[in-house]
Amino acid sequence: MEIKMNISKTIILAAGEGTRMHSQKPKVLHQVCGQNILDYVIAASSDAGILDIAVIVGFQAECVRASLAPGIATYFQQKQLGTGHAVLQALPFFENLQGNLIVLVGDAPLIRSETIRGLVLAHEAGGYAATVLTAEFEEPSGYGRMVKNGAGELLKIVEEKDASPAEKQIKEINSGMYCFDAQALILALKELKTNNVQSEYYLTDVIEIMRKMGKITGTYVTSEAADIQAVNSKIQLAEAEATMRKRTNGKLMDAGVTMIDPITTYIDSQVSVGQDTILYPGVILEGPTVIGKDCVIGANSRLVNVKIGHNVNIQSSTIIDSSVDDYTNVGPYAYIRPGSQIGKHCKVGDFVEVKNSTMGDGAKASHLTYIGDGDVGENVNLGCGTVFVNYDGKKKYRTVVEKDAFVGCNTNLIAPVTVKEGAYVAAGSTITDDVPEDSLAIARARQINKVNYLKK
Repeated sequence: MEIKMNISKTIILAAGEGTRMHSQKPKVLHQVCGQNILDYVIAASSDAGILDIAVIVGFQAECVRASLAPGIATYFQQKQLGTGHAVLQALPFFENLQGNLIVLVGDAPLIRSETIRGLVLAHEAGGYAATVLTAEFEEPSGYGRMVKNGAGELLKIVEEKDASPAEKQIKEINSGMYCFDAQALILALKELKTNNVQSEYYLTDVIEIMRKMGKITGTYVTSEAADIQAVNSKIQLAEAEATMRKRTNGKLMDAGVTMIDPITTYIDSQVSVGQDTILYPGVILEGPTVIGKDCVIGANSRLVNVKIGHNVNIQSSTIIDSSVDDYTNVGPYAYIRPGSQIGKHCKVGDFVEVKNSTMGDGAKASHLTYIGDGDVGENVNLGCGTVFVNYDGKKKYRTVVEKDAFVGCNTNLIAPVTVKEGAYVAAGSTITDDVPEDSLAIARARQINKVNYLKK
């Protein structure tokens, strides 16, 4: 049976403060593998084909709203009076809906689109007014229990604090995520009461209410218990991170990436890595980083928001907000800072720092060099200890070294300055004026030997 995506909507509950997180940040804006928790839930709904989405906001509502992509509706829950009360705030969003309303929780980043699709399929196949996404836990403590009849129909959901000893033995637990017939839900919400320990409007209570109305309710048990893993503390945040990292690394390895030790390889969920690239232990890849094919990313390298070409070798280095083209070698211990573009067949060697600069194809800075606010042309060689002196204490200036130039060791290039095409700069020079094409610049004091100086 096909899911009626054209008449399905999703509500995501994201109003809670998350006091156990001990943070000034809203719980749903904490990150797992480089993305907000809430973003994963929105993406799962979208990937399942349900694009009409509303988020219930409350604690730091403006921060949550600001994080959302255009087209996501929000409804404000001023006081957190329970999950049923939260859904009621979005009544204008679904009051005319003749179809499925999916309710998800904003603190469950591991929910998958295929699980949402399975939930809706089970809902429609069973002819249910409400279908609860559930899982079976050997240790269900802390979760609401699913109470069923002999036919397997769901009779009610009992919260842990309200459960009897017998009900606490039930292993099938509530995820807090549902698929409802929208109109049946509206009728049930009108009957909600606060006769429970927390004096709140429990969304779980609509199951019993619907049963009394003669409706059939059921469950969909996910085989992947991690789907419903909520984040309520920093410990659970770390657990969700580990699970998401395992999923991300698994997808990349299935696509042809080699990881020497996946457990110690940390990759954000937005990262793309090409076939036959090798990632060594301790590699950290963050943001929308793209790495091409046949690369080697050595141990303890960190790449943030970068684009790496094919056949690139990076050894124990850091690259941020920059790009490195094909067949280039970086490191060990290089630092490529934001705004840099490194060409093909380049060498950025050990203890070389590049900031807001370009290096043309074939350019080399093999060791102990600072390239700041510079443009280095094709096939330029920068000797050991070259420094682009870009800052006068108030302003920063650019240095240009044109193609085929050669800069000797321990040279200071005082910006703004240009070393023209094919020019040479002698080792130990401090260059303050432009160097003409095919010229040799020497800017150092003449050597003087004081014979027998120490004997005198």
